[in-house]
Parts: sequence; structure tokens; C-alpha cells
Amino acid sequence: MTEDLFQISTTYLDRLCNVIGERPVGSLGNQEAAEYIEKEMKLQGWETETPEFNALDWHDGGAILSVGSEKFTVSASPYSLGFSGEAELLSVTNVAELAKADAAGKILFLHGDIAAEQLMPKNFVFFNPDEHKEILALLEQSGARAIICATKRNSALAGGLYPFPLIEDGDFDIPSVYMTEEEGRKLLPFVGERVILKSDVKRIESKGCNVIGKKGNLSADKIVVTAHLDAKRGTPGAIDNATGVIVLLLLARLLDDYSGNLQIELVALNGEDYYAVPGQMNYIAANQDSFNKVMLNINIDGAGYRGGPSALSFYGLSSPVENKAREVLSSSKGVVEGGQWPQGDHSIFIQYGRPAIAATSHWFSENMDSQTITHTPEDNPKIVDCQKLVELAETLNTLIRKLQMLRDN
Repeated sequence: MTEDLFQISTTYLDRLCNVIGERPVGSLGNQEAAEYIEKEMKLQGWETETPEFNALDWHDGGAILSVGSEKFTVSASPYSLGFSGEAELLSVTNVAELAKADAAGKILFLHGDIAAEQLMPKNFVFFNPDEHKEILALLEQSGARAIICATKRNSALAGGLYPFPLIEDGDFDIPSVYMTEEEGRKLLPFVGERVILKSDVKRIESKGCNVIGKKGNLSADKIVVTAHLDAKRGTPGAIDNATGVIVLLLLARLLDDYSGNLQIELVALNGEDYYAVPGQMNYIAANQDSFNKVMLNINIDGAGYRGGPSALSFYGLSSPVENKAREVLSSSKGVVEGGQWPQGDHSIFIQYGRPAIAATSHWFSENMDSQTITHTPEDNPKIVDCQKLVELAETLNTLIRKLQMLRDN
């Protein structure tokens, strides 16, 4: 079985990352991935649902910034509106300067402290610092025609991408572009002069969906296993998070004979790496009054990295469930206990007071704030060890079956 699962996992990885490729919400690749996941679940006898939601796809035709004969390397902020025009460049380095700035009709140049960390989208409900809200509100009130952002590296909030887009928000309507900190230093001498900015981008109304597979007693308490199927633009999204989807699909195979009294729900959520988290919001809305039926969430994100073991971390488990989890870990090959981390869909269940286990690569959990892989082209199949995905899936299968026995007793 292990050899078969290994070959199957390599096929899944190739399909998701090479054949389908980029999977941002609303894109054709994202829709194709969702169809593929549902098809594979159905083949294993799972009852499936694909609840649909509205989303934005986005066309990026590139951006150009120039001052006289000087040209600067910039990228359009994902989901930004387009821009073509000329205006005076105004420098802003902190919130106090932004509050006082006479920015009407100008192009704002954000750099320094104000551009140190990616701003949470204005309508993001799970984590949204007051300072981020203040910055976005001041920008919207400023009258600025467009925004140029020079950003540093910040793996904790933006993954490994450098430079990262300071603003990635389809609900924010001031056009924006971004550049490296080094490119920003080259632009700084031109503050006060007129700059020309062109950004050929377009928002496209589209659709997306979650993929949900169910087995067992559908009226009973349930174990919900989640992994997000979407990926950032510009990356094949191998570790983030094709591998999570692969473990989900391997579980669909390992649990194909499941007929226990607990309900098992496999959920490919669609939107963890998207500004509006629409799949997560869709799932919450559909289950608003039934989170109390969730006995346990197991969320898989960042699994299968070639270096080091897989890791499980625990959040609010009851003693019997935690004891079973530790029992499984003690005899599991290649899976250890790791430190807690909040950047994943298990946080949804934790916020609703439900216990959770997060599964990832131990290396990633230890280096999340400094790694330079996720959200970049480096997040590709070459960094994945599919044997680790098989080991993780088999471990989770064992745990789920032991929890079913625990419930029966």
C-alpha cells in the first residue's frame, strides 16, 4: 500500500503543480483544481459538495515607473486597479506623516516603517491590527491618485516573497505598485518631482468553490480535515498547499471503507492565500450554528518538505483525544510533535472554541518567520518528499480510526 500511495502522491503533485499550475482563487487553474479534487473524492466513494462563491480573477499586464530618463522596476499590487498618469511624488515613512500629508492629486511613495509589514485587507475578519486599519483609512481619505510601496522582507506575514506587495486587496480602490527596498532608495531623490506610472491590470468577476467530501453518520459529531487548495500568483504552490490537498486525497483513499458512527468531513478550503478568504467565509456561514458538532479539526498546510519530519501541534484537545494523539505519534514513523503556529485554517476552528491539530513540516514550523520559499517560484515539487506525505496520511488515518473507537467506547 505504501508504494502505491507514494506513486499516487507523485501523480497528484505533478497534476496540481505542473499540469494545472497556478491556482489563485477565481482563476481557471483554481477551478480546474477544485474539479480534480472532487473527482478524486467521488472515485473513493465520498459524498461531495462544491459550495460556490463570488471571487475576483485578475489580469496583470505589468507596470512601468519612470522619472525623466530614469526607469524603475515595479510590480502591480495583486487585485489593484490599473493606472496611467503623471503626478508629483510625495514621500511618507510613518503614520504620523501620512495623517498630515497633502496628498490630493499626488502619487504617494510609502517606504520605511509604514511599509515594513504587509497590510491586512480592509475587510479581513480574522486578524486586522488597528494600525493597519488606520493606514488604509488614511490612504483612502488622502485623495492620492496612486501609491508606490518599497517593502522589506517579512516572511511572517508575506511568506518568502521579496519584495512583497504592501497592499493586496480587491476591496481597496487606489491603484498601487510595489518595489524592493533597494529600488526605493534609488527613487527617493526624485521626491517632489513628477513621475509617470502605468499599470496595465484588470479585475475580472469570477467564481470559486470549496470541495467537501463526507463519510460516516452524517448526523453525528464530526472530525473535519482541512487543507486549502488555492495558491498565490506566481508560484506552483507545492508546499503551500498542494501537499496539504494531497494528504487530504490520500486520506480519502485510506478511509474509503470508513462506515463509523462519527462523521468524517474532508474539506478543501479555497481562499487561505486570497485577500477575502471567501472559501473560509463560505464554510463559516454554512456551519455557523453547528460548530459544536466538530469534535476535532485537523488542518494540513506546509506538509512534505524534504528536510526533517512532519509535525503535529495541538490546540485545546481534551485529555482523551490528546492521549490518543500522543499514542499515535509515539509509534509513527516520520511524524513528531511540533510548536504551535497560528497562520492557518485551524485558527477558524480554534476561534469557534473547537479543538484542533495542525499538521505541517517541522522545518517550516521552526522557520516560518525567516523562510524564503512560500509564495515564490521556489515553492515547487523539487522541495517535496512524497514519502513524507504518505507517512503523514497514514498517521492521520490511524488517529482518526482510534478516535472513532474512543467515541464508540
